[in-house]
Amino acid sequence: MIHIALHFIVPPLVALTFFHSRWRNATVIMIATMLVDADHLLADPIYDSIRCSIGFHPLHTIPAIVIYAFLFILPLIMRRKADGQDWHPTARVLHLIGLGLLIHMALDWIDCLV
Repeated sequence: MIHIALHFIVPPLVALTFFHSRWRNATVIMIATMLVDADHLLADPIYDSIRCSIGFHPLHTIPAIVIYAFLFILPLIMRRKADGQDWHPTARVLHLIGLGLLIHMALDWIDCLV
């Protein structure tokens, strides 16, 4: 139960820390990435308290996590090339989606260790 609560506690904390001027928008986007757990519906049983999600569910695999990291990093790289210009709204959203997914995977990985 604590694991699920962390999925809704950590994103606002990250948003308040790093995106303080747009923390509400950042929080909503990062919490929306929890929809990645829809891939649990493909498992039998759907929920197993002792099963590690990382590597088991399709959207929790290493190739998927690499894509999430790319979504997070690409806007950072593109911003450097733009020399200080404000981010395009699409880049900001992609960055937050990537961050939300990486937070989700990190929390799931921590749950696997416990």
